[in-house]
Amino acid sequence: MSDAFYLPDDNDPQRFISTELTRGPWSPDAQHAGPPSALLGHAIERCEPRAGFQVGRVAVEILGPIPLEPLTVRTRVARAGRSVELIEATLSTDRGPVMQANAWRFKRADPELQLPEHILPTGARPGPEHAPGATPFPSDQPVGFHTGIEYRFVTGSFVDAGPAICWIRLKYPIVADTDPSPLERTLAAADSGNGVSSVLDWAGYLFINTDLTVTLHRQPAGEWVCLDAATYPQPHGIGLAESALFDEKGPLGRSTQTLFLTTRQ
Repeated sequence: MSDAFYLPDDNDPQRFISTELTRGPWSPDAQHAGPPSALLGHAIERCEPRAGFQVGRVAVEILGPIPLEPLTVRTRVARAGRSVELIEATLSTDRGPVMQANAWRFKRADPELQLPEHILPTGARPGPEHAPGATPFPSDQPVGFHTGIEYRFVTGSFVDAGPAICWIRLKYPIVADTDPSPLERTLAAADSGNGVSSVLDWAGYLFINTDLTVTLHRQPAGEWVCLDAATYPQPHGIGLAESALFDEKGPLGRSTQTLFLTTRQ
């Protein structure tokens, strides 16, 4: 088994070989959306990088199943700016685009703004050390995204329907021979919001997200990302998964996923 979710292609710096660690829960031939979202983040951070800037929001559109095939990432600065700029990224197989993303990159205040303490985000969630231990994902696949990350539930579980608080840590880098950035770690974890807080029976229903939007008001620190997640389904077949994001220092931001709901055929 590979020691990374993606291997760089020695002949094309924009091309990446997908490993079995990217496999998702819906099909043995399709990727979990977490790794390719993180791969987009990996490329976005390397698109004409500027000192003193950081990504504040990433919106990922999932255009269809992402096969376990080589992926090509292309990025460009769509809207340049002195203080705020928009970056576009596209992820494609040889058959065409499978994901696209827009990211806003902001110039950090230097010196930092002197804001009243009482308006700053506060709060915490019990840390991963308070979880009973690593939680296995209920999958019949021997290798996949569920074996490439570690889940620790503080409340809830994969088999208990409803809201959950879950800490998530990458066991391997997104791209081989690189250290996962805070953005990569967050994007990889945030796409699990609908899974950790599922309210529908996995055996009877599909609840697949068509997108992932992550807004960060602070750079994550450390290996662990916490999702305080809830899912809101509707009988007409559209749902929403929402996660408050934390690290061990406190709140980071929010993530949302729009869900397509249907019964398994």
